Amino acid sequence: MSVNKKCVLTKELYDCQIDYLAPYFNESTYPWEILPKIKEIVSNALKNGLKGYSLLKEGVLVGENVTIAETATIIPPAIIGPDTEIRPGAYLRGNVIVGPKCVLGNSSEFKNCILLEHVQCPHYNYVGDSILGNYAHTGAGTICSNLKSDGKNIVIHGDKDYETGLRKIGGILGDHADVGCGSVLNPGTVIGKNTQVYPLTMGRGVYPENSIVKGTKEYVDKK
Repeated sequence: MSVNKKCVLTKELYDCQIDYLAPYFNESTYPWEILPKIKEIVSNALKNGLKGYSLLKEGVLVGENVTIAETATIIPPAIIGPDTEIRPGAYLRGNVIVGPKCVLGNSSEFKNCILLEHVQCPHYNYVGDSILGNYAHTGAGTICSNLKSDGKNIVIHGDKDYETGLRKIGGILGDHADVGCGSVLNPGTVIGKNTQVYPLTMGRGVYPENSIVKGTKEYVDKK
């Protein structure tokens, strides 16, 4: 069992260096508090403009050197950071913020989420109502489940229970978190900084930073 800290505070999970996003991260206590503000963040950027970004179409801002496959679908509003690649069949359903140098993979779906810098979701992923930190990675088929079967508000189970007041929360992945192929993160799963999750894992609750997750309740310190 890991003895590393189970982090849930925004400042413990993320080092946000994106200028227009940083104030929201700095002002929030918990990262899920940012999720209801994503539409506002994008709307403000569209209204005021972002240096180095241009309007791809109504409601969609893109940075320089963005590659978008012809078969990708982007529903406004959205912000796509510079040097990001959006691969064939990717589906952005609105209220999506993508930082620089990210990969949004083939047949992957994104909705009401934030991807910071160098995030990779390369193959068949679902990322809804989620925040993925710098250099976070989701293996092929990873699902960030965002809605409980009973439809009730999500409670995040860490060292204590956190009442979020939100009906939809997907995955909260700290910087450099890595989730293995075919894993399903139950609503409100938090993966700590620098933590790796084995393939085919069902995630639930809060996993410590600097750990290796071998099963739903099995995790050890990185050596």
